[in-house]
Amino acid sequence: MTIDQDSNYQVDDDSSRIDVDVVWDFLSTEAYWNTWRSRHDVERQWREAWRVVGVYDGASGAMVGGARAISDGVSDAYLGDMFVIPDHRGRGLSKQLLRVMVEEGPGRDFRWMLVTSDAHGLYAQFGFGPPDERVMIRPPRNRH
Repeated sequence: MTIDQDSNYQVDDDSSRIDVDVVWDFLSTEAYWNTWRSRHDVERQWREAWRVVGVYDGASGAMVGGARAISDGVSDAYLGDMFVIPDHRGRGLSKQLLRVMVEEGPGRDFRWMLVTSDAHGLYAQFGFGPPDERVMIRPPRNRH
């Protein structure tokens, strides 16, 4: 667990602390991605993830953000569902979350991938960039 004394937030990779109600509330009402998922889908994804990291308000202990990753555990990882709830944005929590997930975790030397529409600048600070000529993507089929 990482505790930021200046901001009074905790960043923790203890999966038992993840508040699935907070995750579901954000992903079902605030997120722009994969909104077709059911609560069951989201709970399963977070429960079965290779790694999850949560951000918690130090005063109340309430979860205010998080991210999950899937991985082969050897060389590659995918970062998904990263979020900070709106009332807690602007405090550097996304950077703390990424630092713990990507740079300080067991996958720090892996190739990391993600999909984003609006946070390219944030992720670039952690080494993410455009795909190279080896990367191919098969877009999802319409689920609606």
